[in-house]
Parts: sequence; C-alpha cells; structure tokens
Amino acid sequence: MESWRERISVNPAICHGKACIRGTRVLVSVIVDNIAAGTSREGILHSYPALTEADIDAALAYAAELTREGSADLPLESRA
Repeated sequence: MESWRERISVNPAICHGKACIRGTRVLVSVIVDNIAAGTSREGILHSYPALTEADIDAALAYAAELTREGSADLPLESRA
C-alpha cells in the first residue's frame, strides 16, 4: 500500500513529531500496538472513532516499510 504516505503525517507541533494518522492525534504506534495485542480492527475503530479501515491499513503499511528500511537490536542467534 503506497497510499500510506497520504494518511500518515509528522508534525513537530503534534504528538512531539511522532507519526500520526493525518488530521488526528492518533499515533501510528498506538494502532500497531493494539493490533499486536490482539485488538480487533472493530475494537480499534470503536476506541478511535476518527479512524477508518484505510487508516489502520496505512499504519500497518508504514510499520512494514520501517521494518524493511531499518532494524531494531535483536539477539544474534548462534544456530542456523
């Protein structure tokens, strides 16, 4: 999904410059955390009525892009 760029914004004056759904103060990380915790899409939409299904898709696509472009420190496995 390339249209995530149309839905995700960063503004130093909003949420300390962290990635949010455009026009809201809902952090992308909050959406991804909720998905990771097993919260249903319906649950997220209920908790954050300003969001749409497309916003959730955009948050996940943005997170996927970050994992392709960078990495977090992970323990090195010694066995293949």
